Amino acid sequence: MNQVRVLGIAGWSGSGKTTLIVRLLPVLARGGMRIATLKHAHHSFDVDEPGKDSFKHRQAGASEVIVSSPRRWVQMHELREAPEATLPELLARVSACELILVEGFKTHPHPKLEVFRAALGKRPLHPADPNFLAVASDTGLPEARVPVVDLNDIEAVASLVRSLALPLPEVLRRLTAAGNPT
Repeated sequence: MNQVRVLGIAGWSGSGKTTLIVRLLPVLARGGMRIATLKHAHHSFDVDEPGKDSFKHRQAGASEVIVSSPRRWVQMHELREAPEATLPELLARVSACELILVEGFKTHPHPKLEVFRAALGKRPLHPADPNFLAVASDTGLPEARVPVVDLNDIEAVASLVRSLALPLPEVLRRLTAAGNPT
């Protein structure tokens, strides 16, 4: 197996990060690449439904619940009052793969591709953060200091992802040097 590489997909809320990742995954996986995704949420969320056994287990006080079936398994870790896991801690939990796409965590010092849509009316993030190595945008950005590709040219975006992702040990080094932000 090749060395695990990491690249963030970051941008303002509503910029299309998830949509881009969903379009990228089949293109990147065509050659047999195993890809994991790690998504940051700014709110509380549930992956199981009230009334389901896993939900009941968590509600009753289980700190961790693993649900397994012939098709998939999922591991849920309940934080209760503990602090949010850091990005390095989460990266360490990802199963064996060749590429980890990290959605969100836009202020962290890992390599990132910015998703930018002019219609949002927000400023681009990449000029203020040297960890943004490229931009996928729906508009030209002639002032950009990094490569800019058309957000809808998935092959071009996939090529950038392959070339910009850094080895996991390098990403962990950068995150640790920055003080393990959450």
